[in-house]
Amino acid sequence: MWFGPLRRRVPTVAILSDTHVPSRARDLPEWVVSRVESADHVVHAGDFDTPRTYERVRDLAPALTAVRGNTDPGHELDLPAVATTTVGGVEFVVTHGNGRGGYDRNVVETVAAHGGPDAVGVAGHTHRPRDETVEGVRLLNPGSATGANPGDVPTTIEATARDGDLEVVFHRG
Repeated sequence: MWFGPLRRRVPTVAILSDTHVPSRARDLPEWVVSRVESADHVVHAGDFDTPRTYERVRDLAPALTAVRGNTDPGHELDLPAVATTTVGGVEFVVTHGNGRGGYDRNVVETVAAHGGPDAVGVAGHTHRPRDETVEGVRLLNPGSATGANPGDVPTTIEATARDGDLEVVFHRG
């Protein structure tokens, strides 16, 4: 008896950044916690603030790729400045980003140095959500998961990746 082709489940990636707990928020919003727990993979582009916040996200996430942000204590939180991961055939190059030398240029150069030709760049730092292509590189910024200033509303990205194709949806709290 034949039932047709097997359908593969499409992996989901929760992309977040700039949680800033406890310096700018008391805790992660519950809806962010739910998104992290339900994702197949979590990408965090830095600025956890403390090892405790990093550990909380790590413990909630089924799999985590994370980098150090400019407010993360480097001596206490041993995370790389750049990390790569591949989910559903999509390669993500993750960095926090900064304004020195131009934010976009910095992220595009990081993606070119660490990823393949179709890699997607993920960066935070600005607290402003975006999904744009810059110099042929798709750049994602989830904004701040806690709505830290200058953001005013918590935001994250839910991405689905299959066979190298990536769809993203922004979620706002």
